[in-house]
Amino acid sequence: MDGNGRWAKSHGMERSAGHLEGVNTVHTITQAAGELGVKYLTLYAFSTENWNRPQAEVDSLLNLITYALEKETPGLIENNVKLLIIGDVDRMPAEARARLDRSMEATANGTGLRLIVAFSYSSRWEITRACAKIAEEAAKGELDPATITDETVREHLATAPYPDPDLLIRTGGDFRVSNFLLWQIAYSEIFVSPTFWPDFTREEFEAIIDNFRGRERRFGLTSEQINHTLWKDLINPQCERVP
Repeated sequence: MDGNGRWAKSHGMERSAGHLEGVNTVHTITQAAGELGVKYLTLYAFSTENWNRPQAEVDSLLNLITYALEKETPGLIENNVKLLIIGDVDRMPAEARARLDRSMEATANGTGLRLIVAFSYSSRWEITRACAKIAEEAAKGELDPATITDETVREHLATAPYPDPDLLIRTGGDFRVSNFLLWQIAYSEIFVSPTFWPDFTREEFEAIIDNFRGRERRFGLTSEQINHTLWKDLINPQCERVP
């Protein structure tokens, strides 16, 4: 969700105004995702690198994110949305952590859209943490290093309970993934929008999903293999994760 600060600057406002306007877009896109049948929506709200921003902006972001999630919680419950958090939340101030925990507990029974908020998250942090856990298990004799596979790593990631994303959308026009789900997006379709996040609309979101649905996903194979009935049966569970 990039471009909040640049949006504010282009409107002659403080950066915090852009973050505030971005909250409205979160509401719009989350609602649209649920109505379109999206099963998992992951929003990159605050990276581990964001802790290095000026303290006033960090404090403003923390307060805004926790306030926004609290404000949205009744609507999430009403729409059967389950809120989840991934990231190094131990770095969060105790009060902010408690507020997020309350929102997650309140939505715990949701069986519709899984709204995953990446907070104090970076993929390098996540992969390093996974390696440390694997090494610890190996040192204790609980894991044979010779048996470590891709699946072993996946099971130790923060996203282990969830499928890999089918579609990655980056707003703001920058052509980089900025330390986001590096392991998980190995075969994700990518769409970069020049639109700043506060101006990102439901209509553009739907247009991107329509574009995604028209793409051929080969997962390293050829078109002929993908079209083969047996292979289609094998990858069908992956394909059914709409987008």
